[in-house]
Amino acid sequence: MTLAEDTGPERGGDDLLAAEYVLGVLAADERQIASRRIDAETDFARLVDGWEINFSPLAAAYPEIEPPASVKPAIDRRLFASAASVTTPAESRDGLWSSLAFWRGLAAAAVAALAIYIAVPILNPPVEQPQARLVASLAAEGTDVKYLAVYDAVHHEVGLSHVSGERAAGKDFELWMIEGKNPPVSMGVIPAGATAHIVVSPAAQQKLAQGAVLAVSLEPAGGSPTGQPTGPVVAAGDLKSI
Repeated sequence: MTLAEDTGPERGGDDLLAAEYVLGVLAADERQIASRRIDAETDFARLVDGWEINFSPLAAAYPEIEPPASVKPAIDRRLFASAASVTTPAESRDGLWSSLAFWRGLAAAAVAALAIYIAVPILNPPVEQPQARLVASLAAEGTDVKYLAVYDAVHHEVGLSHVSGERAAGKDFELWMIEGKNPPVSMGVIPAGATAHIVVSPAAQQKLAQGAVLAVSLEPAGGSPTGQPTGPVVAAGDLKSI
């Protein structure tokens, strides 16, 4: 099997299905089926719980951030400063709110603001941003090696979670990126362990953000000596948006 040959749909068992459920990449009907299985099948529910634990290290680098206390007062000042600047006694406010000219002016201002709101995106369309995260299920027929890969475009790294399959003695798994018909590009040897992080080079960042193929090959210890895959492809899959 070559890298070019193994870029089709991947297949996995319940373990991979549970991992994809936790990642949120299943189609709506598949997610409903998996959700029902969680309620009905204890073993499958345990797999889902296990993957929630396995993926927690990948999310540890992105803690929730509490906005500064100054944000709310600043928003209030921007929204209500103009109203505060024209505060008048109660009888003056009554005259203002009952003024026909005031309401006509307010309506005209609202219409103008709406026109600007609609026109600005048309005149200055926003630049399309790459997906912040992409995910791939890496597997191949004829092997039991399976990985789940998450590409983080913000931090420029690929997080790998080892699902199954062991490397042979004296061998290493190596991660490759495939872009169309171009030669595979090595992204580095995959460290042993349940999870791993591989930093993405600047040259590969844009290609990955557009949704390339990731593949894993079995190589001599330390990685391919030629810069191209020398061993069999044991897992591959397309990056897809979460």
